[in-house]
Amino acid sequence: MPHPKLDELLRRDRRYPFEAYEFVFDALTHTQKLLRRLPPSGATGAAACEAAHHVSGYELVHGIRDLALREFGLLARTVFRFWGIDRTDDFGEIVFNLIGVGLMSKNPADSRADFKAIFDLDAALVEDYRIEVPETAEDTP
Repeated sequence: MPHPKLDELLRRDRRYPFEAYEFVFDALTHTQKLLRRLPPSGATGAAACEAAHHVSGYELVHGIRDLALREFGLLARTVFRFWGIDRTDDFGEIVFNLIGVGLMSKNPADSRADFKAIFDLDAALVEDYRIEVPETAEDTP
């Protein structure tokens, strides 16, 4: 069951489904891990929002791309289309909707423009998709 504030948001703005919001939360944590900016376990409020844990819109969108490719592979673009996400700007809309209901926070300099046209989703999720196969001892001569 969604958080009551998220439930209210989903009733008020139907552009994106619950799963899109849930994915953005997961992507935030994923991005913080990649950048080694995770808040201390159990931190809430100001402690979880300190500048040391902040992720910019640019960084978050790249973390979203990375997590989407890990979780959905070549289906990532299809999943995003199903969720109504057609460009990186949509992630800014999701994030600022969450900020608006108090489920995410921002720094004074953060804006929706931080998410604008960071990259083309078709290119980033389909055309540039690569399957990486790690080398094993058996593969080397």
